[in-house]
Amino acid sequence: MELSEAITKRRSIRTFKLQDVTYETVEKLIDAARHAPSAGNVQPLEFIIARNLETKKKLARATFNQAFVEDAPVAIVVCADENRSSMSYGRCGETLYCIQ
Repeated sequence: MELSEAITKRRSIRTFKLQDVTYETVEKLIDAARHAPSAGNVQPLEFIIARNLETKKKLARATFNQAFVEDAPVAIVVCADENRSSMSYGRCGETLYCIQ
């Protein structure tokens, strides 16, 4: 798939199959995501994998009550370590680079 096609055909999914996602698949996704570039190769991202229903319910509430979050077989929370980014880039690292 060409990049332009991937961008124009992108869509949000809010209804999920009742099918588990294997640990191997999640590992591949996280491995691909951790190779994304970051300012100065600081790599400020951390990933939290949620499979537990109670945890996903809390995530749904934290995402302004987006109930579909709890229906996903697995939720991946991407967190930015602002401190790690700010050590190299100060305020810009904390408020911009680690979020980009």
